[in-house]
Amino acid sequence: MKAFVTVATLLLATAGAQANEVYKTTDSQGRPVYTDKPPTLPAQRLDVKTAATDTVEAQQRYAEQMQRYSETDKARAEAANKTAEAQKASELTAEDLAKRCQEARQRYDSYMIARRLYEPGASEGERRYLTSEEIDAARANAKQSMDEFCRGL
Repeated sequence: MKAFVTVATLLLATAGAQANEVYKTTDSQGRPVYTDKPPTLPAQRLDVKTAATDTVEAQQRYAEQMQRYSETDKARAEAANKTAEAQKASELTAEDLAKRCQEARQRYDSYMIARRLYEPGASEGERRYLTSEEIDAARANAKQSMDEFCRGL
């Protein structure tokens, strides 16, 4: 909206300057002043070339610029969403790793304090107790799993 008001103001200013002459004078501090009505007569008349503004072309340029702004804003929003999603995914991964680390540590601790380990059998209530070698292998696997999940924590 602000750009439209600016374009409309420029159109009106151009139309006004086209009909009038422009003069250059200096004020009391010696700075140049441009005006269409000089306060004193020793004013220099400037030859300002103006052209009529094609309003259709100006509106088209304005619409194209607004489209580019819209596309840029959309791209920035998509990039921000992707960054937020990646950050959220990494946070979920960190939470998941912490949970898995805790579970692996508990499993390892329970394997280390248990005198005998077993695995469930085919029917309910049936157990098969592990041999000493199988217990050592299960403890080693639990240690390896704990080390893997708890590495960065």
